[in-house]
Amino acid sequence: MKHSTSPSKPAVIEKKYLVPFILITSLFALWGFANDITNPMVAAFQTIMEIPVSEAALVQFAFYGGYGTMAIPAALFVRRFSYKKGILLGLALYAIGAFLFIPAAQFEQFTFFLLSLYILTFGLAFLETTANPYIISMGDEATSTRRLNFAQSFNPMGSLLGMTVASNYVLTSLDSEKRDAAGNLIFHSLGEAEKAVIRTHDLEIIRNPYVIIGGVVLLVFVIIALTKMPRTQSAEAKNIRAIDSARRLLRNHNYREGVLTQFFYVAAQIMCWTFIIQYAENIGIPKAVGQRWNILAMALFLSSRFISTYLMKYLRPSSMLTLFAAGAMTTTLGVIFIGGMTGLYCLVATSVFMSLMFPTIYGIALKGLGDDSTLGAAGLVMAIVGGALMPPLQGAIIDLGTIAWLPAVNASFVLPFICFTVICIYGLRTNRRRIMG
Repeated sequence: MKHSTSPSKPAVIEKKYLVPFILITSLFALWGFANDITNPMVAAFQTIMEIPVSEAALVQFAFYGGYGTMAIPAALFVRRFSYKKGILLGLALYAIGAFLFIPAAQFEQFTFFLLSLYILTFGLAFLETTANPYIISMGDEATSTRRLNFAQSFNPMGSLLGMTVASNYVLTSLDSEKRDAAGNLIFHSLGEAEKAVIRTHDLEIIRNPYVIIGGVVLLVFVIIALTKMPRTQSAEAKNIRAIDSARRLLRNHNYREGVLTQFFYVAAQIMCWTFIIQYAENIGIPKAVGQRWNILAMALFLSSRFISTYLMKYLRPSSMLTLFAAGAMTTTLGVIFIGGMTGLYCLVATSVFMSLMFPTIYGIALKGLGDDSTLGAAGLVMAIVGGALMPPLQGAIIDLGTIAWLPAVNASFVLPFICFTVICIYGLRTNRRRIMG
């Protein structure tokens, strides 16, 4: 008697791709470190350079503006050459930007720091444009979203390290953060000569972690350069004209809406993590302590990322995206209208719901694109420019002081609320398309 056998489910990570998968996944931690050691620098530069929040938020404009500038060139480079060469160029640019912090600290010019971050994120644009579709291509398309969610789970590990360095080394070592018995900053009451000495010291403190990570990036560059990496792109992909791919992508509703949604997601993420320090300061919590709340938010983000990746075995990604977006909308309303410590708890809890959003939007938008996925990935990475455009706007709102009966820092979180609403709508629309299609 013959027994029927059902085909085995495809593995999330096939054995033949294990070593390359581990190496490429390490890159997710590297750009996570850069992202989240940079977020607290908005508050640090605000004090050291004595500038308003809206101007200090240009740190995020420069950082995420690099993604918007370089995503398409990165995709075209990868299409012309290979994933491996794209990764190596990305690592080289990352290291150059990090080492530029040395002359930036020497000249003590805010614009030089912005330029350094801008170049550094040229490298991150190459890495994200390359690593995300590379991970998706390392196996069966049916497991691609789970595989990317798993790889992206290592991104917040790097983010946690960046936050920890910022909290325990950078922010606590800044002389400009010293306060009097009443809790007020001393720096602003000092003479220009004293301020100059403190500014030199503090900018060197900010410089050092970037120089160290630049060295780590060079080491990873050497390891990947010496490792044989699989060529998972189809040979035909190089022969497809970019303009033809672009036309197909623009006609694809799922992809086009995914790019727009990713823009709003990254904007929400950067706003929630950048201005948690200002929110905490508004209720009397110093910067270094406020950054510890950011670390807690990231720890919850990391834990939730692993849990949500597991749940995707049983629930559709689009359904989970909708539910998590609704949860983030709820906690953001608490940030705006409840305030105080409860509002801070809500702001920290928002990271639980943000955890699956980036890779899930990415995976849904790229699903079924085939040879167009490299250029499609570039559009999704280019959408990271949302993190450049929205934080300065939120900073400008915070500078107003109060809006109606609300502290302006509370009211400013209406921007993340709008972003999460867009994400919820995308989840609903993709879920409906799946049911109807």
